[in-house]
Amino acid sequence: MKKPVHNPREVAEIVAVQALSFIAGEPDRLGLFLAESGIGPETLRSSAADPRFLASVLDFVMRDDATVKAFADVSQLHPTTIAAAHQALNDPQWERDVP
Repeated sequence: MKKPVHNPREVAEIVAVQALSFIAGEPDRLGLFLAESGIGPETLRSSAADPRFLASVLDFVMRDDATVKAFADVSQLHPTTIAAAHQALNDPQWERDVP
């Protein structure tokens, strides 16, 4: 059994990865995202490790209500959870954990 995640930043990253999967599941949506983000399909997987990239994924989802609703329906997440994840990843106060 997996240990539950309680860190808001980690939860937000999980939501963003789910959103990336949602985007990748529809060719037209994926094409638009790739064009807007400026990355190629070959770097999509490696980019998913970058918190700034994950923030851009949620930026893309949050830009219109229809996309938020579609992602919420597919992921079975409440739209406020998606919005909270978006805010957590775009919080300018957060700095990368350093040892």
